[in-house]
Amino acid sequence: MGKSSHTLTKAEIAGAIHRALGISLTGSAAMVEAIMEKMGSALERGENVKITGFGTFLLRDKDARVGRNPKTGEEAPISPRRVLTFRASQQLKDQIANGSGSQRA
Repeated sequence: MGKSSHTLTKAEIAGAIHRALGISLTGSAAMVEAIMEKMGSALERGENVKITGFGTFLLRDKDARVGRNPKTGEEAPISPRRVLTFRASQQLKDQIANGSGSQRA
């Protein structure tokens, strides 16, 4: 199984919506932008975002800790921070494992 060097973009998603639903390309792009804005705003407010059948974007607060510079071994403080993680749904994991996903955008 080879690795793909292609990256799916917002414009390609908008194009797929345009082709699948017959919405204008401008309308499709606006729809994708609105979805991304809504997700980003929810995450900014500290809410997790769950897309059934796809996965969940989770926010985690990490405490301050002492780390080490891997080159020098010198200790360095790591400040507290909020990180974003993604947990794929079982359906998406199965799709990836089985290669059953659609190859067209």
